[in-house]
Amino acid sequence: MAALLREAMKVPISNRLLLCAEFVPRGSRAADIGTDHGYLSIYLLREGICPFVTAADLREQPLQKARENAARFGVSENMQFFLSDGLQSIPPGAADTIIMAGMVRILEAAPWVCDARYTLILQPQSAGQALRQYLAEHSFAIEREALARDGHFFYTVLRAKKGHMPPLSPGQQYASPQLLRADGPLLGPYLARIETALAGTVLGLQRADEPEKLRYYETALAEIREMRKQHDDCS
Repeated sequence: MAALLREAMKVPISNRLLLCAEFVPRGSRAADIGTDHGYLSIYLLREGICPFVTAADLREQPLQKARENAARFGVSENMQFFLSDGLQSIPPGAADTIIMAGMVRILEAAPWVCDARYTLILQPQSAGQALRQYLAEHSFAIEREALARDGHFFYTVLRAKKGHMPPLSPGQQYASPQLLRADGPLLGPYLARIETALAGTVLGLQRADEPEKLRYYETALAEIREMRKQHDDCS
C-alpha cells in the first residue's frame, strides 16, 4: 500500500526545474548541486531519466529535507547526499552530468569539470551574461539553451560541454545564438525585457564617466534591438 501511494504522488516541480530535467541526457548519472528540497533529483529518478543522482547543498537543513523527500517518494536507494559548497566535496567520478545554478565561481573552483566527459546543465539566476561570456572564453561550447517562465520571471537553462565556441558579441552574451535558434513563445517577451534593462543601464552610464563600459552596453542594446526586430518580423 505504501509503495502504491508513493507511485501516485506527483513531484511538485517548477517549470524552471522541469526545463533543467529536459536537458539531462537519459541514462546519465547526475549531480544536483544546490538541491534544496531535492525535487529535481527525485523527478529525474521517478521519470527514469537517471539511474542514480547525487544531491548536494551548502546547508544541512535543506539537505536533510531532500533526504526526507527522497524517502517519501521511495528513491533513497538511488541517491547519495553531500554537504558541499558547490562542487568542492563532490568526487569527480560521482556524476557525468552536473546541474546547478550557473555561478562562475563554482566552475572556477572545480577544474575537473573542464573535460568533455562532463555535461553541464546550468540555470543562471541573474548573471546569465557573465556566465555565457565565461563559457566562451574558457573553451566551453553551449550546445542548447531554452527559456522557462515561473510567475513573472524568465529563466534560461543551457547545456554546455568542453569544446570550441566562437567568441560571443555583447548582445550574444545576453541572448546566445542557441537561445535564438530555440525560438518559442517566450523569446519575444524575454528579448523585450532584456532590451528594457539594457536601455536603463545605458541611460545611467551616459551620466557617468565610463566610456568603455558605455560602449559595451550600447553595443549590446543595439544587437538585442536587432534580434528583437528580426524575431518580430519572422513572427
